[in-house]
Amino acid sequence: MEIKVPQVGESIFEAIIASWNKQDGDSVAKDELLCELETDKVNVELNAEAAGVLSIQVAAGTTVKIGSVIGSIDESAATSAEAPKAAAPAEKTPPAAAKPPKETAPKAEASVNPAARKLAQEQGVDLSTLAGSGKNGRVLVEDVQGAKPTPKPQPAPAAKPEPTKPEAAKAEPAKPEPTKSTPAVKASDARSSREPMSPMRKRIAERLVSVRQTTAMLTTFNEADMSRVMDLRRRQKEHFLARHGIKLGLMSFFVKACVEALREFPMVNARIDGNDIVLQHFYDIGVAVASERGLVVPVLRDADRLNFAEIEQGIATLAEKVQTRKIALADLEGGTFTISNGGIYGNLLSTPMLNPPQCGILGMHTILDRPVARDGAVVIRPMMNLALSYDHRLIDGREAVGFLKRIKTCIEDPEELLLEQ
Repeated sequence: MEIKVPQVGESIFEAIIASWNKQDGDSVAKDELLCELETDKVNVELNAEAAGVLSIQVAAGTTVKIGSVIGSIDESAATSAEAPKAAAPAEKTPPAAAKPPKETAPKAEASVNPAARKLAQEQGVDLSTLAGSGKNGRVLVEDVQGAKPTPKPQPAPAAKPEPTKPEAAKAEPAKPEPTKSTPAVKASDARSSREPMSPMRKRIAERLVSVRQTTAMLTTFNEADMSRVMDLRRRQKEHFLARHGIKLGLMSFFVKACVEALREFPMVNARIDGNDIVLQHFYDIGVAVASERGLVVPVLRDADRLNFAEIEQGIATLAEKVQTRKIALADLEGGTFTISNGGIYGNLLSTPMLNPPQCGILGMHTILDRPVARDGAVVIRPMMNLALSYDHRLIDGREAVGFLKRIKTCIEDPEELLLEQ
């Protein structure tokens, strides 16, 4: 039977064979992991649909189209291997002849997720010492994260060299000096290097250019006093953690604030389809998460129906899926609005890029103590800059400013959000 690249999603047309878990000619069992495919959005593990002998037709690292054949499984080979073999006549062994000692074959390394292998190399973990928690003992990223680095063997002390006699030193031939025409170049002297772009990075580049070319993107700015949110979190953090088993973060406040603002300004939650405006009466909020391959935006479904704890738990689950490369395409599609928190990296102010077909995205930034005027006096407050990028084809400036002011009001008066629980 042929091994084909499966259909992953409507917007995915090609993939890279990240790695083969088996060698050409290996026997495979049904449902055993064959290879891992990397697309511009998600990673896909491809399992054997039948038992047999594997024939690899496309090498790892190759970009392939969806539906293309990358190998095959000879099912008849599995059947013949299972058939009982005819017993061969036993030969008598002379009593004096001793059987040669059996050599112990090296233990085969368990299958390893490519991301786990890379992490193990970075952290100095010996994969052969790990017991994989994945299917068929497959070593996953979380197995490496919980492992201790393998100590490197200390070299034995070198023996002191015996003193060399002057005559021996004279007899040693002199080393030729390198000529000026062929200077020795070290690898570290290279001023640049080249590597191919990953499918995700290519897709990100294409989308960024497309946003500039196909939308009328503008950005409006405001700032929010974070005093009351921070005070509320400080007073409720222990009770919240004990009750729900998760910390009360900032994102739940901003998700709630965005839902309230989207209800008041429905055009920001809409999208353009040809010459039509599609008003979306649901609130699926995308939350930008950074991964080693680039920015990923999983979607928190029906955020208007979730309480603070459910929002925090949902975001944590999605972020873990992204980091362990278990995020599914369904987790990334269909968002109506996006929140991007660049503040966790210390970003003070930026212009977030739209995530089409969405028409709005909120950018959060780092919290800094700044002097502000309150009741005729200058006081110090923890302030956050907010940025709303929007598609001006659909959203007017007045609506954009009003939307951002509504978020500011909700954040500066968070008790109002809690009353909605």
